[in-house]
Amino acid sequence: APLLTLNRKHLISPSVLKMTLSNGNGVTHEDVSEYYGKTLGATEDLKTNACLTDGAPPAFIRDCLRNIHPEVIAKYYGCGLCIPDVLEGLTVLDLGCGSGRDVYLAAQLVGPKGKVIGVDMTTEQINVAKETQEWHATKFGYSNTEFHQGFIEKLEDITELIPNSVDVIISNCVINLSPDKESVIRNCYRLLKPGGEVYFSDVYSSSRVPKSLAEDKVLWGECISGALYWNDFHNLAKDCGFLDPRLVKDSPITVSNPKIEETIHAYSPNLKFYSATYRLWKLDDLESHCEDYGQAVIYKGTIPRCGGAFTLDGHHVIETGKVFPVCGNTWKMIKDTRLEPHFQFIGNFDRHYGIYADCGTLIPFESAKSGAGGGGDAAAGCC
Repeated sequence: APLLTLNRKHLISPSVLKMTLSNGNGVTHEDVSEYYGKTLGATEDLKTNACLTDGAPPAFIRDCLRNIHPEVIAKYYGCGLCIPDVLEGLTVLDLGCGSGRDVYLAAQLVGPKGKVIGVDMTTEQINVAKETQEWHATKFGYSNTEFHQGFIEKLEDITELIPNSVDVIISNCVINLSPDKESVIRNCYRLLKPGGEVYFSDVYSSSRVPKSLAEDKVLWGECISGALYWNDFHNLAKDCGFLDPRLVKDSPITVSNPKIEETIHAYSPNLKFYSATYRLWKLDDLESHCEDYGQAVIYKGTIPRCGGAFTLDGHHVIETGKVFPVCGNTWKMIKDTRLEPHFQFIGNFDRHYGIYADCGTLIPFESAKSGAGGGGDAAAGCC
């Protein structure tokens, strides 16, 4: 399978957008721009494999790609689509959309009654996306896309983005490059409708990245030193309103560059990095842990491309027709969201049986335990 490079869409033209944000250690948007705009000329110039993944996109994505303008494909610096199921008729926001490839992919999945909005800080990239809008509208038979230039940390400055108006927000290895991750996540919560979600992939660390590494502009640009410690991310997400972050899948990142590995190991040989996909639901009444109310769901098998089973997250692969026990939070993630029509529900919240076993606080990444990629044990109960 070909190598697919992770998101390389977030270049900036400092002469057009003057705002400078810093990660607190001296790394700014301009540094990221310098790295991607001048230092890197192609994927081969990457100094680590942190932004590379193995595998080809699924058949339905390949079919959608055939309907996208060649210039959009040529200007795309990213990888395979990071997007959830059940999108028809929804409003989707892509953070760091670049030339619009993922926007035009999602546009085909939401259909004529849906809408996809792209935001990127790069003039050249946004121009490509906008210039091909009419071409794509003709190709699809409908027009359902819009693009805005701006920073993902300052979404409130884009007046067209209205609070409580978006169903799904997607992002692919962009937030770890942001110098103000809290602003990004808070804005996501502000823009989502109740029951909406952020579905995104990014880079995380096993412990907090030290200042000495965070000041390294190459490591920041390589998606290494901007990584959030996984538990800091969990706490940040909860503080921003996403009360129960759910890990969908993960895999270890092997730097595969002796010089950079030496730099990291000089600090600690136990500092590890992981690529992980999370979903964050905007549901205000979730609990801090997985509580047992004796509830269960039955998946109807009606979600496209998920006939045999539906994967909610790494611990919830729900087979069609099977009674599947769930905690109260999982119940709400299905019952109070767009997923509800595809399930039957057993039980209520009248009686409480205590906390689910294994609802713990250890590192969540299965790849940290097994040494391989994963998304949890689907047969391990609710948690």
